[in-house]
Amino acid sequence: MKAQDFTEQLQQQVQQAIDSKQPVKITGSGSKAFYGRETEGDELDVFAHQGIINYQPKELVVSVRSGTRLVDLNAVLAEKGQMLAFEPPAFGEGATIGGTIACGFSGPRRAAAGSARDFVLGTRIINGRGELLRFGGEVMKNVAGYDVSRLMVGAMGTLGVLMDISMKTIPQPFEEITLQRECTYQQAIERMNELAGIDLPVSATFFDGLNLYVRLSGAAPAVEAGEKRIGGERSDNNTIWQNICEHQHAFFSQDKALWRLSVPSDADYFELPGKQCIEWGGALRWLVSDADPSVVRSAAERAGGSAILFRGGDRQGEVFHPLAAGMKTLHKNLKQSFDPDGIFNPGRMYGEF
Repeated sequence: MKAQDFTEQLQQQVQQAIDSKQPVKITGSGSKAFYGRETEGDELDVFAHQGIINYQPKELVVSVRSGTRLVDLNAVLAEKGQMLAFEPPAFGEGATIGGTIACGFSGPRRAAAGSARDFVLGTRIINGRGELLRFGGEVMKNVAGYDVSRLMVGAMGTLGVLMDISMKTIPQPFEEITLQRECTYQQAIERMNELAGIDLPVSATFFDGLNLYVRLSGAAPAVEAGEKRIGGERSDNNTIWQNICEHQHAFFSQDKALWRLSVPSDADYFELPGKQCIEWGGALRWLVSDADPSVVRSAAERAGGSAILFRGGDRQGEVFHPLAAGMKTLHKNLKQSFDPDGIFNPGRMYGEF
């Protein structure tokens, strides 16, 4: 089916849902189904909406349909020596770029390069009135005004159906190495923050509870200089970051709820039941634990951050950190503006909308 015909078909399905007041559950490959609260509704499958619309390697921009598999997009970019800067995880062979952007997922490079939201230039969506709308642009020089397109990043499909996405790309690094050394949790946090304040090509950091891993990426002279200054033993750069990104590292294999705690990067290590690992220069703390959600969220708040139940646990309850009153009002107003009848993924983020 042609892309235009498929788009019209989706618009018709959305209009039918509006007319019948029947909610819809936006689906792709299902690789991100574990994330967020459970929701009900007729399936609105966008997986067939695939293909690269426009790729300009010299301009470092690409426009792609939301159902395009992440592995296929990465392969096309790699042919030109380019990549997605935010190094998104797939969590499945069929993972789509639409699901990745809707969840707002970024990988190990996020602290050094930026988040998924930072690289979205424009989007085309179907809103809750059945309208096909375009926001932003396809190249950096055309992006102006209020950046509505970035509202779709991390919105979990609650504001509209992502159809097309335009993004910035970056060149692949000429050289990459990974260094490791043993240390404690607090030492790892202090070392990560120290490295963040030094002009070195650090592209990722990870502490698994025993070893601190530091990845250096860039021109060979800069990487070599960084290695001499940081020290430590070389590790297997080809597999460790893939395993961390895709949660195939041994830490993530434990059969308990997985929490994602976002805190200030220099927040001291704080004890919680279970096991922790640290990413993003200290700003991301993963926790595997069967502790009560209130205990985890309170600890995150005391550290100046928030906690999300990333995988497992009770998905009928609150998964995302509770919103302050002002933020809750803002979220509700956005939902009302984009999806007035509340048909898209109701309750996927918060029970109230």
